[in-house]
Amino acid sequence: MFTHHLIIMAVSLSITQDELQRWVAEKTDVKKVETLLAERGLSPEHIGEQLKSYRKLLIEQRQCNGFICLGIGAILGFISCVLTLINPVPALYGVILYGLTSVAILIIMMGFYYLFE
Repeated sequence: MFTHHLIIMAVSLSITQDELQRWVAEKTDVKKVETLLAERGLSPEHIGEQLKSYRKLLIEQRQCNGFICLGIGAILGFISCVLTLINPVPALYGVILYGLTSVAILIIMMGFYYLFE
């Protein structure tokens, strides 16, 4: 009976990957996650491990967003380059050359910020 109680307690104290993903999706603060884990009665070692996993998921999400921004910026910059070279609408040459290229560079810089911060 005592072993059965320990198994149930261990299952109730574990944190699933889905729950960590939910906290990442809700953009829960690290301090709040720490208090939620402490309320569940986890030991400080387990809290540290779970916080490490949570921070790793946050970093992975930021890197994913960074690569997405880099891809969008690169495609937009390529389109801007091609449209500038073929000049299909001469009246929009300046808008394409300076406007679209500037937007592409800004999106790429935002991607680098997410990736390297």
